[in-house]
Amino acid sequence: MRRRIVRAGGWRLAKRLIKPIPIIGSLFAVALAGYEIRKKGLIPGAVHVGLDVTPVVGTAKNVVEIFTGDLIPDKSEQRKPQSQQISERSL
Repeated sequence: MRRRIVRAGGWRLAKRLIKPIPIIGSLFAVALAGYEIRKKGLIPGAVHVGLDVTPVVGTAKNVVEIFTGDLIPDKSEQRKPQSQQISERSL
């Protein structure tokens, strides 16, 4: 379990360090476009990828994100139907 956590953290760090590199970062952003759109939603994900692919803007955005976290937040978890929420409370 600990190795998975370390690998996930290492991958996240590597992704944040590679994306600011101008040409390689743009290719990396295009490769991860589907993942980002699923994670953030259609419009916010497309904006996120569009900014990442734009050479100077993407580099500046990614450098800021290294220190502050995501500028465009992930979409919130889907709401459960109310009947499930009530049954979970009674357990």
